[in-house]
Amino acid sequence: MQGQVLRQVAPQKGAAARVARVAATPSARPARARRRHWGLLLSLLVMVVAPMALAGWYLFTVAEDQYASRLGFSVRKEDTGSAVEILGGITDLTGGSSTNDTDILFEYIQSPNMVRAVMQQVDLVAAYTRPDDPVFSLGEDTRIEAVSDYWTRMVQVYFDRSSHLIEIRVRAFAPEDALAIARAIRAESDRTINALSAVAREDATRYARAELDRALQRLKAARAALTEFRTKHQIVDPEADIRGRMGLLNTLQAELANALIELDLLRQNSRADDPRIVQSERRVLVIRQRISEERARFSQDGDASEEQEAYSRLIGQYEALAVDQKFAEEAYVATLAAYDAAVAEAQRQSRYLATYIEPTAAETPLFPQRWILLLTLLGALATAWTVLTMVYYSLRDRR
Repeated sequence: MQGQVLRQVAPQKGAAARVARVAATPSARPARARRRHWGLLLSLLVMVVAPMALAGWYLFTVAEDQYASRLGFSVRKEDTGSAVEILGGITDLTGGSSTNDTDILFEYIQSPNMVRAVMQQVDLVAAYTRPDDPVFSLGEDTRIEAVSDYWTRMVQVYFDRSSHLIEIRVRAFAPEDALAIARAIRAESDRTINALSAVAREDATRYARAELDRALQRLKAARAALTEFRTKHQIVDPEADIRGRMGLLNTLQAELANALIELDLLRQNSRADDPRIVQSERRVLVIRQRISEERARFSQDGDASEEQEAYSRLIGQYEALAVDQKFAEEAYVATLAAYDAAVAEAQRQSRYLATYIEPTAAETPLFPQRWILLLTLLGALATAWTVLTMVYYSLRDRR
């Protein structure tokens, strides 16, 4: 019984001792600002508050207003059937362009070449130079590289690759300058597309034109050869000349038959020494000799003078030249049709600039976007200050 009482009294004495020790412990001292706290506050002022104040003062008192002009266009292609395709059914003579012209134009607008082209129409240095606003203006460096870098800041190009639409926002310190620059960009883009179309048409018709030139030269050579043959032999058409000579030979044959009949009649009705018989025999002899000479001209072989050249050889040469000329004429007609089809196809695939947003003249300055810039700067500075603070305390806790 006494043991149980002692075990109950012992825990009560231990709890009382712990309470007494806690009561004897001194209370925590109130928090005081130390040197590191003042350092963090100073860093906050230097890294965040001061830059924000300076940026706000510059944006709202020094930075000049900027006006924006918008422009939107796309590259379109004619896609109507050509008359040559309808009449002749000649298609697929030229291939389509493997490169999208809109992609080319998108890159060209942001290139120094576009800057040079616009500078020929608008004085960009004067439009973008503001001595009182050194942050947002061009500055003293007016070389093409500096102007091109500044161009990418003031001219934003947005390209939708799914619809191939290009939208441009041009900023300037005066609304008339922004409008003039936007119009110059559209004019230069139109000129570039026209140049690309001309190059495409030239590529599409180059080979067809070369074939046409070769066919024309072949036709001229064939006609010249035939003309030289006619001039050399003084014969316009050997076939017609042969038909005439064959008529002459037939006439001589008829004359010979008549002469033989007359000779036979004289021999039957006259004396043997009748002079008419001698004369008739001479006439028959002459006609036969002439027939022999005429026949020889159709079958004479070997070397001969131009006057006595065999007509069979002349006919062969003439027919060869005539066949060459006919083939050259047919080839020229086919090549001319192919060239016309190539030209029609090239014209059908010509590109043009379709403007869906005309350059606009701004009335209200929308840039610089002061509050957006301030909030962006505040977020960046606050993030940087927070990260540096966390790094500092992390390194301090490791010591």
